Amino acid sequence: MQAPELPPDEAWLRTRAGVRLLDVRGEGERAAGMAELAIGVALDELLAAPARWLPEPGIEAGLICASGARTRDAVVRLRALGYTRVWSVAGGTRQWERSGLPMTPAQEPSDFLERYSRHLLLPEVGLDGQRRLRASRVALVGAGGLGSPVALYLAAAGVGGLTLIDHDQVDRSNLQRQVLHGEVDIGRRKVDSARDRLLVLSPDLHVEACAARLDATNADALLSGHAVVVDGTDNFHTRYLANDACVRLGIPLVHGAVDRFRGQVGVFHPGPGTPHGCYRCLFPQPPPPGLTPNCAEAGVLGVLPGLIGMLQATETLKLLLGIGTPLLGTLLCVDALGMRFDRVPLGRDPDCPACGGRTAVERKDPHLADAGSPA
Repeated sequence: MQAPELPPDEAWLRTRAGVRLLDVRGEGERAAGMAELAIGVALDELLAAPARWLPEPGIEAGLICASGARTRDAVVRLRALGYTRVWSVAGGTRQWERSGLPMTPAQEPSDFLERYSRHLLLPEVGLDGQRRLRASRVALVGAGGLGSPVALYLAAAGVGGLTLIDHDQVDRSNLQRQVLHGEVDIGRRKVDSARDRLLVLSPDLHVEACAARLDATNADALLSGHAVVVDGTDNFHTRYLANDACVRLGIPLVHGAVDRFRGQVGVFHPGPGTPHGCYRCLFPQPPPPGLTPNCAEAGVLGVLPGLIGMLQATETLKLLLGIGTPLLGTLLCVDALGMRFDRVPLGRDPDCPACGGRTAVERKDPHLADAGSPA
């Protein structure tokens, strides 16, 4: 069966006369403008419940997509279901616009719609989700091995604001894994180098560069007001500081850590009445000094922070968009040498000094105080 097609000018005349015209492109595509008087409905929704949009089998209706390809197939399928007066607009919206026929105005600037077009095609993201990302602020503690892929992918995804917190400078030994920085950046502050690189990637991004060490005096002030905090640290003291501040502020923390060929990722957000704990529920106190060497002492495969950082970026985007199942209550452990991924279920410690029922002051917990010392 060949799908009947009408040229755009004839389709416009019928639409003006009251014939229903359905734009079956995705929401993101329709955001760039639609044929005037058209009704937007995603193609899968139309085919799943055609009676909702075509109340009678004998009703006349037109379908329009981007180029006409999708609607030709849809017309064949609808006619097989008894909708015998359905037709397709030849050449789709592109030909409609080239013919000078009226269009609705675009809902966003063309560069925005073009840059994020692949996101806009995803029903789980769409125009509303992309706008949500644009309005979001994420704090990134550390602009090194983990922070580099996280920052790059969040900026590329359209997150509107990134706060980079790192007191360190770029060293040549960083370049094996810290892909935000290059040879020309050696000696520069990492937050400055990172900001310049990110703005090349996404000029509309708002970057707040904080060349400071997270400590007990500034943690709450630096992290408050953000939708998500990402842990890109390389030492336990700063990691515990970020965790405790997030618990106090009620902000989800996306944790990541690497060691030689292994890494881990998790999401900690111990809200009231939830079974999910914080980082201290997993590791109540830091290990003794010298027991766990850092990357400078033990080494790390250069690509591993990229792998873990991309997982952290994925979890961050899921939290910002409210989609999928984040790693709450789960620690994802990665063994790069064996390419094994293990999921470890986590619980909540009712006596946790950070998120348990009693406060650290009531317990006079020494470990919580120790974590307040500068990293």
